[in-house]
Amino acid sequence: MKVSIGTDHRGLEQKRIVGEVAKSLGHEVIDHGAHSTESCDYPDIAEKVARSVGSDQSQRGILICGSGIGMSIAANKVKGVRAALCVNVNTAVLSRHHNNANVLCVPGDSFDESTLTEMVTAWLSAEFEGGRHARRVEKIGMIENDCE
Repeated sequence: MKVSIGTDHRGLEQKRIVGEVAKSLGHEVIDHGAHSTESCDYPDIAEKVARSVGSDQSQRGILICGSGIGMSIAANKVKGVRAALCVNVNTAVLSRHHNNANVLCVPGDSFDESTLTEMVTAWLSAEFEGGRHARRVEKIGMIENDCE
């Protein structure tokens, strides 16, 4: 699987960890920046990752910023993206099982390396359960289509 990753200037170390975790699981990583601690605008990075996922250039995306909120808001503006701001392993897994989230947004300021590794591993390994959840995800897509 191809996994697009991105961060603003505040999550460089976390992005490195995320990339290593994805690669260790056998995934190809596409790095959309940032590449320095120089201040940058998170919507620019979120758009790059979200467009990669929305166009199927990558199957999943992971975004990091200080709180994760801005990345989540920006990524969800791209058609076909279901970005979930997750704060622990349980919410990360549920975002896949129930919502078929294809972009994980994490607050870079909130996790140590061990917790981040566990959360990313769980999210990349989790699958969509379908069933009753598929109907609900379809409804999300219908809302998205109505807003065009």
